Amino acid sequence: MSTWHEQHRSSFSLGDKLSDIVAKTMGSWVFIITQTLIVIVWMALNIIGLIQHWDPYPFILLNLLFSTQAAYAAPIIMMAQNRQSSRDRHHAEEDYRTNKKAKAEIEALQLHLNRLEVEKLDKIITLLEKK
Repeated sequence: MSTWHEQHRSSFSLGDKLSDIVAKTMGSWVFIITQTLIVIVWMALNIIGLIQHWDPYPFILLNLLFSTQAAYAAPIIMMAQNRQSSRDRHHAEEDYRTNKKAKAEIEALQLHLNRLEVEKLDKIITLLEKK
């Protein structure tokens, strides 16, 4: 029997898998550090470029690249967050069902223990009355 996670993962489309990878990658320190290094190199090459400045100050091409990245990244990350919300909601429902079952079992055990206690007390009273 497969778990809910396995069933859920197997239902992912290519777009779902891609959005999860993008969200995981863009939400990492590796991405931030790599992007920062690229920006530093880009600016340095354009500031001190001896032959050609392909994107001179104020770095309009770099700003365009960042805008394009943000325009694509935001909806992709939102898709991954929507799936996470769906997973969280399902987990909460499963936890609620499990808790209800556990409560019912605990109540049944409590009733059984109470019955045993009453039976023991009845036996003790019977023994005491015989004396």
